[in-house]
Amino acid sequence: MKKFICLFLLLGIMFLAGGCKISEEEQGEDETAFFVYALNKEETRVDKFTCSTKLTDVREQLNFLFGKLREVPENAELHQTITKEMGLESFSLSDGRLTLRFGDGYKYLSPTSEVLTRAAIVRTLCQIEGIEYISFMVGGAALLDAGGTPVGVMTAEQFVDNEGQEINAYEKASMTLYFATEDGEHLKEYTKEKYYNSNISLEKLVVEQIIAGPGREDMGSPTVNPDTEIISVAVRDGVCYVNFSDDFLIQYYNVSAEVTVYSLVNSLVELNNVNKVQISVNGDSNQVFRETIDLSATFERNLEIME
Repeated sequence: MKKFICLFLLLGIMFLAGGCKISEEEQGEDETAFFVYALNKEETRVDKFTCSTKLTDVREQLNFLFGKLREVPENAELHQTITKEMGLESFSLSDGRLTLRFGDGYKYLSPTSEVLTRAAIVRTLCQIEGIEYISFMVGGAALLDAGGTPVGVMTAEQFVDNEGQEINAYEKASMTLYFATEDGEHLKEYTKEKYYNSNISLEKLVVEQIIAGPGREDMGSPTVNPDTEIISVAVRDGVCYVNFSDDFLIQYYNVSAEVTVYSLVNSLVELNNVNKVQISVNGDSNQVFRETIDLSATFERNLEIME
């Protein structure tokens, strides 16, 4: 019996030592679980592993996650996210904005590795409650992207995955999106920048962003039922065919039927390869949306609905 108890205690200690393998379902009530993002050996994608801590102070959690980002992951397919060569020198936190200061070594990352590294760091640290934005300083100056443009502040929401798959490679898109005015009767134009997985088409990215909503009150009001699922998005001969789940037909927000339809249409027609939009539900376009709009038609840009 004593041998059994000793073995049980030893196994318990070994389990606790491997804390980064604890799933969220297995967390104690006094523990916080985090995903830690790391690049694969080929530096072509980002994967993640889980860790947990009982620390509750924001700065203590930051130092905890910095340690995880600097560690060589147990998974042999991954390597550490923050290397010694990158030279993370210091950080400061004020009003929800975290500023990371790197040395000149950060400049030697390849363009693809730099974006993936940045995505991994931002997605890891933005999980901490109280951290909303992150900015990078390199060699005492604001970080510039491969085109020489200042990157500015970033959020985890900027880095979009492909339907739950991990990041492969990012591109930056500037989209013109249309969301509802406060009265729900008109549309207003907004510009939104996103880093997105290059496996996602721009057409699908635009549709995803319309369903997700503006994200900020100063960018208008959402238009499409957020439970709507995208079955498919395809472009042929200038027509973008969008196929939704049944949830699209359900009125969720207090906006007119025209506002819902043309928030999608006007946003998609902003893309160079799209002139018209065809909307279907479960593959069927012979439906009437909210008893007013015949979905069998192909829709063109509507400027009359603009504010």
